[in-house]
Amino acid sequence: MMHWLNMGGYWPFVWPSYLITLFALALNIYLARRSLAAAKSEARRRAQTQRSET
Repeated sequence: MMHWLNMGGYWPFVWPSYLITLFALALNIYLARRSLAAAKSEARRRAQTQRSET
């Protein structure tokens, strides 16, 4: 198991790359969900404003 985790001596490059990729994916999901929530909120606000104007 340790041989596999060591990655043939390249572990200082491999494991941080995995961590950076995982962080980037998690950040992308978080930002997309936050953007979607903001867009939904804005759409609701505009729809409510439109209803009150008519």
